[in-house]
Amino acid sequence: MVQHLRKTQLTNFFQMKIKAIHHIAIICSDYEASKKFYVEVLGCSIIKETFRTERNSYKLDLRVGNGDTIELFSFTHPPERVNNPEACGLRHLAFAVEDIEASVAYLKSQQVEVEEIRLDEITEKRFTFFRDPDNLPLEIYEI
Repeated sequence: MVQHLRKTQLTNFFQMKIKAIHHIAIICSDYEASKKFYVEVLGCSIIKETFRTERNSYKLDLRVGNGDTIELFSFTHPPERVNNPEACGLRHLAFAVEDIEASVAYLKSQQVEVEEIRLDEITEKRFTFFRDPDNLPLEIYEI
């Protein structure tokens, strides 16, 4: 019992303190198409591109905005995404934008299908969804 109390006290004293999200990892089925989409269409910058010979796959580290990171992985024959946003697991990835109408117009000019702009009833901010080349739901949210 004393050991259990000490363990509990230590656990309470040394609580994990998450500082931020370090990265978002995405597995793609067509590396070149996804690289082009995230770099050329969404404007992410390449931090580092690594080919992993033992896995016959790429790992592409991308900078998003002011310092967030996406890790884009390629694997041979990854399983398809099995759900849409309303299922368990990762629902979607959201990017903050200042001008949603200009962002939607830009995405459409790049032949990206974009849903209608909606209003978040809680924050009263505007948002919409689109998808990456592997059908991963992505959101732009006006700040």
